Amino acid sequence: MAQPLLLLLVGFCYVLVFGGLSWLRREGFSLRFAVEGVVITLIVAGLAAFTPFQMNPVLLILLLYVITMRVRLLVDLGNYLARRGQRARAASVYDLASRLWPDAAGRLILQINQGVRNLQEGQLDQAITMLQGVLAQAGGGYLSAKHECATHYNLAVAYERKGLDAQAVVEFNATLDTWPGSEYGRRAAAALERRSKRASPAPAEPAEPADDGEGQS
Repeated sequence: MAQPLLLLLVGFCYVLVFGGLSWLRREGFSLRFAVEGVVITLIVAGLAAFTPFQMNPVLLILLLYVITMRVRLLVDLGNYLARRGQRARAASVYDLASRLWPDAAGRLILQINQGVRNLQEGQLDQAITMLQGVLAQAGGGYLSAKHECATHYNLAVAYERKGLDAQAVVEFNATLDTWPGSEYGRRAAAALERRSKRASPAPAEPAEPADDGEGQS
């Protein structure tokens, strides 16, 4: 098979596979992801067809992955920096990610992680506002079950730390309703069990919605 045709096949397969995975995860179809993937593929294949330039198909996949997944990769980097205590640098990375034209799913994932960082730093009002905003936008079909669970759970933790027990219980139960078998579902069940056994239960701990690296930015 001629190199340009092979590159076209590989690039279009990348768009279909990763776009399909995002659809299965309930993140919806991202037109931006598809356009970016197709345009990059056409440029590389065109260069291979009309110039001496050649690219290994594996390198094309890596190029597509880095460009189309840029927001999620930066979110993971920001989380890593924050875990190492470099919160200022993590905030800068999140800010950069927000400027790189995230699509709807990528923007919500970024906001979830920013909300978790606010929660871990004790900025409860900011965390509550951020996580409530994510849930308000979730009806558009751009939030996977995993990330919706993470949002409900961390919002419950924020409410609990703020002393809003009734709201915390509602969000812990919403976590269980969304995906009881998830990590967040198990943590929510444990938190509710502690609450039922103690007059003053120990507060639950926040949890990052670690991404699996699949789908679009």
